[in-house]
Amino acid sequence: MQFYEFDESYLERLRAGDFRTEDHFVSYFSQLIQLKLRSRVRTPQAIDDIRQEIFARVFAVLRGKDGLRQADRLGAYVNSVCNNVLLEHYRKSSRDTPLEDDNDAADIPDLKADVLGGMMTRQTTEIVREILDDLAERDRRLLKEVFLEERDKDQVCRELGVDRNYLRVLLHRAKQTFKSRYLKNLGEPGGAAI
Repeated sequence: MQFYEFDESYLERLRAGDFRTEDHFVSYFSQLIQLKLRSRVRTPQAIDDIRQEIFARVFAVLRGKDGLRQADRLGAYVNSVCNNVLLEHYRKSSRDTPLEDDNDAADIPDLKADVLGGMMTRQTTEIVREILDDLAERDRRLLKEVFLEERDKDQVCRELGVDRNYLRVLLHRAKQTFKSRYLKNLGEPGGAAI
């Protein structure tokens, strides 16, 4: 799957209801949503219902008065909406599902999806590890401590001798460097296509 970089004109066309842009948007994110949901949701009908709900919510926000205004955050926003709708689906189905007897046959999960997901996770982990190893020491340390180890930012500030505002700047720069190297890795022949 090829990643698409969204820009402000794309976002404006979406807000305006341009048919081709909407068609591209739905097609592009349907593939990603399908990949995410097929190992987490039992029935194709439930996947389709969740997908439709995701698009309904995203389009409502995009066209709303205070909707999404930064095109580079569109993918992350769709993913967040997907996560929220999926959690709502889990809560609803846990309330609606009667308890089964122990004698009933258990549902067997789709092992192929789990294996594929595990392979993709391992591959992504390896790519992230390689990129982190290639970063400057301070960038690598910041990203690991703040995002992977989830250390207290005030403590990180004290250790680095910076205030919270400058830490925010340093983190932004480190994330941008990481992102550009990650995207470059995806675009290279032999680079992972996640």
